[in-house]
Amino acid sequence: MHNESNQAEFQITLKPSGNTFKAFGDETILEAALRQGIGMPYGCRNGACGSCKGTLVSGELDYGAYQERTLKPEEKAAGKALFCVGKACSDLTLDIKEIGGTGDIQIRTLPCRVEKKELLAPDVAVLSLKLPAQERLQFLAGQYIDILLKDGKRRSYSMANAPHDDAYVQLHVRHVPDGFFSDFVFNEMRDRAILRFEGPHGTFFLREDSDKPIIFMAGGTGFAPIKAVVEHAFFSHVDREMVLYWGCRSLQDLYMGQLAAQWAHEHPHFTFIPVLSDPKPEDNWQGRTGLVHQAILDDFESLAGYQVYACGAPIMIESGQAAFAERGLPEDEFFADSFAYAAPPVTSPTTL
Repeated sequence: MHNESNQAEFQITLKPSGNTFKAFGDETILEAALRQGIGMPYGCRNGACGSCKGTLVSGELDYGAYQERTLKPEEKAAGKALFCVGKACSDLTLDIKEIGGTGDIQIRTLPCRVEKKELLAPDVAVLSLKLPAQERLQFLAGQYIDILLKDGKRRSYSMANAPHDDAYVQLHVRHVPDGFFSDFVFNEMRDRAILRFEGPHGTFFLREDSDKPIIFMAGGTGFAPIKAVVEHAFFSHVDREMVLYWGCRSLQDLYMGQLAAQWAHEHPHFTFIPVLSDPKPEDNWQGRTGLVHQAILDDFESLAGYQVYACGAPIMIESGQAAFAERGLPEDEFFADSFAYAAPPVTSPTTL
């Protein structure tokens, strides 16, 4: 939390919107923007995913701690910065595409009860969380919450339910070996356990001001926020062409494949294409194989007229983003939620 006494305060000007806001020197640009209802894009908030990347037009910035693969030296030399970790050292002008839609939603801390835990694959649990009586969480389809752990750590999980279907908050939890929270979920969590969470967070949601056809790319439990977005689109009678490519290792990892197939059966403008990277012999898999982003490249000569929404591991996001740009996908039509884990960061000194 910033300390307003003896704090330098700087003016941040955003291009192309012309919006301005104030930032204290000891808070990140993103923290200051969210505090004042400015919709800046973001995902992981720890310099790992790149969703908040923009251009430093003028001023002095402390770049903070980040992962070098997320902000490459050549990008930094070209003026790029990550505003989830960067802090102002002077008045700044930044070039970043703002997000409409998140500014009016209150971020709250709430308790919840684990009403149900279903194992849909050996390493995927679906949790249904019940909020206190009379409470509902306002959020946009595709956003995530932070589970607050006793030691002060947080674990971020996308909400897999759409806002209209909010009797329970649904999370898809993959069992990560030695993962502190997922070990607890799979091995120790009792029925009706009480958890605390903060949210909603994130800017991975459907841009409804566009009529472009949509390609969804999910990897593993990256299906969760895409499920929410797709169900919201159906509920809102969005009639844009939509195709979902869901990449998994083997058939058992396609833990809600029947649901996605049902969507395709019920909605003529929706197509589902599962892609398995390592099907087992007993899967008798006759469908697509290989890497999920490559399946998209195989099917689309040009992506110039599309939007892509991608969620999954950082390597899938990065590979897809680079390859899709080469196929003509505009940079500002790629929306990603990278399941990035905090890793040893690059700490950069204050420079321009």
